[in-house]
Amino acid sequence: MEYTILIRYRFDRSWLQLSRAARQDFEETHIQPLFARYSDQVQARFFDAEAFHVEFTDFMLLTTKDLQAYYFLMEEIRDSALVAEGYIHFTDISIGIEDGYKEFAAATEKEH
Repeated sequence: MEYTILIRYRFDRSWLQLSRAARQDFEETHIQPLFARYSDQVQARFFDAEAFHVEFTDFMLLTTKDLQAYYFLMEEIRDSALVAEGYIHFTDISIGIEDGYKEFAAATEKEH
């Protein structure tokens, strides 16, 4: 099964007070390596939302067939300077299975 995870988060004022160059350097040093480490198991897409919502500034959409890899990625993010320095605050995490009912029906068809 393939899982889709929607993670909403808010960047803190302290992040925005950094120069764009400092933010880019931080991303290249601390964030990109984490996602690269799991890129064969967890695919990530990133979206800006600050112009459209007040509770979160950004969201990421992850897809994976390996929930353990997703979990380990999230643990590494939580242990990273991004969270430790208070630059980011997670506001919501949702997970789902696209057309999961179809997989259920196919798997249980013989039973019914």
